[in-house]
Amino acid sequence: MSAKIVLPTDNESFDFGGLGVLWKVDGQETGQRFSIIHHPIAPRALAAPLHYHHQEDELCYVLKGTLGAKLGDDIVTARQGTWVFKPRGQWHAFWNAEETPCEIIEIISPAGFENYFREVAATWGNLAKFEEINRKYDLDMDFDSIPKLCERFALTFPQL
Repeated sequence: MSAKIVLPTDNESFDFGGLGVLWKVDGQETGQRFSIIHHPIAPRALAAPLHYHHQEDELCYVLKGTLGAKLGDDIVTARQGTWVFKPRGQWHAFWNAEETPCEIIEIISPAGFENYFREVAATWGNLAKFEEINRKYDLDMDFDSIPKLCERFALTFPQL
């Protein structure tokens, strides 16, 4: 491992139609201890439906805007400068809670899950492949939560 400087223009990225992914630090650079992703989230966009990580913890820092999240049974609103911890073994969802852009930095531990986004991006639009990738990464996803979350919080979500 060696030191690394990540410039704002150093981006491998993908837009999932409301949720952007900009890869910043990969697990191979940290001995698989953690990875870092930058997520721009469009106004009123559901970034992820209810899902459950069996292997990873996620820690989000709100750079800009307002992040909404369902963490277990709790609904939280996190403004700029706020940290949100999403531990493994807890159902959670998150979204942009306002009409302005939201940006978060997500630290994932242990590393490896950053590649989930790469695999989904490579097969974007193929629901069968998406479900296969979820199984590979030991991720449970409640697709039935999408219309409920969108209606409750006035959100949009792209067609898969």
